[in-house]
Amino acid sequence: MKKHIPNTITSMNLFSGCIAIVMAFQGAFIWVVFWVILAAIFDFFDGMVARLLNAYSNIGKELDSLADVVSFGVAPSVAVFILLRDYSFYSESFTPIQAYIPYLAFIIPVFSALRLAKFNVDERQTTSFLGLPTPANALFWISYVYGVQNISVANNVLWLLTLVLVVTLSLLMVSEVPMFSFKLNNLKVKGNEKPLLLIISAITFLSLWGIIGLALTILMYIVLSLIPIKRLDKSVK
Repeated sequence: MKKHIPNTITSMNLFSGCIAIVMAFQGAFIWVVFWVILAAIFDFFDGMVARLLNAYSNIGKELDSLADVVSFGVAPSVAVFILLRDYSFYSESFTPIQAYIPYLAFIIPVFSALRLAKFNVDERQTTSFLGLPTPANALFWISYVYGVQNISVANNVLWLLTLVLVVTLSLLMVSEVPMFSFKLNNLKVKGNEKPLLLIISAITFLSLWGIIGLALTILMYIVLSLIPIKRLDKSVK
C-alpha cells in the first residue's frame, strides 16, 4: 500500500498542471500561479515521501517526469502563448509571420522534456543540478506572465523581451551550468550560503513586489549559481 503513496502525490502534481493549463487558456493567470505552485509543492513532497517510506519504483520515476512536463513545461508555455497572442503589435516587417510568433512559446515544454530526460540519466545531478531545473523555470514564467499584466510596457518591447527570455531560459535548462540545490545541508550558515541568501532574497522580493517577486527570486537563483562559493564565503564573513 505504501508504495502507492508517492505515486498518488505525483498524480496530484499532474492533476494540478492540467488545471493550470485550463486556467491559462481562460486568461486566469492568478489561478495559473496557484495551480503551478501547488504542483511544485506536490513535486517536492513526492520525492521526500518516497525516501521516507523507501517506496521507490520505476513507474514512479517515469510518472514524475511525465507530470513535470505537463505542470512545468506545458502549463507555463500556454500562459506565455496567451501573453504573446494578446499583446500582439503591428509591424510591417513582422506582419507575414506575426500570427505564428506566439507559438514559439512551446519551445518551453520541448526543452523541459529534454531537461527531464537528461536529468533521469545523468548521475552527476544527485546533490546539485546542471542547468536550470524545470520547476524553477515554470515558477519564473507564471510570475512573469502575471506580473507584466500590471506593468505598462510597449507591446513590441514586451514581445522582444519575452522571446529573448524564452530562448535564453530554455537553453539554460539543458546547459552544463552548475546550479545549486534548494535543500539545506544542515542548520549552519557555512555550506548553506547560497540557499540562505536565496531565502532572504525571496522573502524580500515577495514582500516588496508580490507575485512578480517570484520571477526575481528565480533570476537571483541563477545569479547566485554563477557566483563561485569562495567569493560568497568572503562576503558572508
